Amino acid sequence: MFESLSTRMTGIFRSLRGRGVLREEDLDQVLRDIRIALLEADVSLPLARSFLAQVKADAVGQNLINSLSPDQLIVKIVHDHLITLLGQQGYTLNVDKQKPAVVVFAGLQGSGKTTGAAKIAHFLKTKGQKNVLLASTDIYRPAAREQLAILGQQAGVDTLPIIEGEAPLAIVKRALQAAMAYDVLGIDTAGRLHVDDGLMEELQSIVALSKPAEIVLVMDAMTGQDALGVAEAFAKAVPLTSLMLSRMDSDARGGAALSLRAATGCPIAFLGTGEKITDLTPFFPDRLAGRILGMGDVVSLVEKAQSVVSEKEARDMEKKLRRGQFDFNDMLSQMRQMRNMGSIGSLLGMIPGLGQLKEQMNTEEANQKMRQTEAIICAMTPKERRDPKLLNASRKIRIAKGSGRSVQDVNVLLKQHLQMSQMMKSLGRMNKHQLRQMGRSLGFPKG
Repeated sequence: MFESLSTRMTGIFRSLRGRGVLREEDLDQVLRDIRIALLEADVSLPLARSFLAQVKADAVGQNLINSLSPDQLIVKIVHDHLITLLGQQGYTLNVDKQKPAVVVFAGLQGSGKTTGAAKIAHFLKTKGQKNVLLASTDIYRPAAREQLAILGQQAGVDTLPIIEGEAPLAIVKRALQAAMAYDVLGIDTAGRLHVDDGLMEELQSIVALSKPAEIVLVMDAMTGQDALGVAEAFAKAVPLTSLMLSRMDSDARGGAALSLRAATGCPIAFLGTGEKITDLTPFFPDRLAGRILGMGDVVSLVEKAQSVVSEKEARDMEKKLRRGQFDFNDMLSQMRQMRNMGSIGSLLGMIPGLGQLKEQMNTEEANQKMRQTEAIICAMTPKERRDPKLLNASRKIRIAKGSGRSVQDVNVLLKQHLQMSQMMKSLGRMNKHQLRQMGRSLGFPKG
């Protein structure tokens, strides 16, 4: 997400590096380049103009002209205004004040609303320790309620049993009664066009009956600037409290996130970043602003790592490193953990200074090579994984045939494993102080 905007922004600021001073005409050119980058990322023209006017006023006010480090100062100014535009801080769903707390999910058909409801339910259960019940009032789309039931199973939450022929408001009444034993009731409404007066009135009736603590508008990030009119129409019909942007992993532009927040005045609560039930990211304006400007997002990277690697696994790996042990089982485990954290491109974007590397490399090819490496390791016997020294010529031929790769590919993997093993042994000999110093030099937080 935001790949194209991040690339353009980083290129603009890179062009300023090394300049002793910045003339007024240089500043105007920079602002024109930023405006083009914003428009290409689907940010609305009025918002782009307003944003740049504020940036210019701040730049002049901080005496950017003739500054000795214009690139650093203008990055800071743009960063601060991006945070203001996106909302100063992250948003937490208001589900603690009443029980059950009702959360109504609204949006266009095909916006990812049903999947988004299940993802948020899973998030509330695992992160917020909430007991969640999901109910679907979508009686119009074929198998919509059955879909929610399946997604509810994946999320590990209960769903309201389906009664055929039941009207939406009757479903809400039954759900409210059943939800007395739960902390949160999530109501997935039917997808509706904002110009469909009948369905918009139905949504208003559902809201009036359920008295929700939260009304979440789920929007497809790939909708582009058309999303503005949709969001404004929903905001007029019902009192929206927050936004969720789905399919952020599929949209390299991401300008909708900037425009929707400004158009509706509603905070962005979550970003949908994939198809799995766990592919949901809480929205933090400062982190996203850093990624847009190529500054990385180490905090989110650490959180992703913690979500896929248990404390016990981390301790066990540390013990193995201390003993200088690193076999193919460890290599396979690390590869799978990395894959569970997301694509290589998304991970590179979170590491300060490496955001541009994903533009220079073929990340899809890198992901493919990782899958091929996994196939080679899986073709080995348990003994061979534990002791690579066993891999003689005949064993390599067997492994190559079993994985659909060549013997040369097997030899390359053996060389890579040897290099990684030597590096791990070096790390294992480092004390805690040296490891902390290395982490700080790489830009990781203290601790």
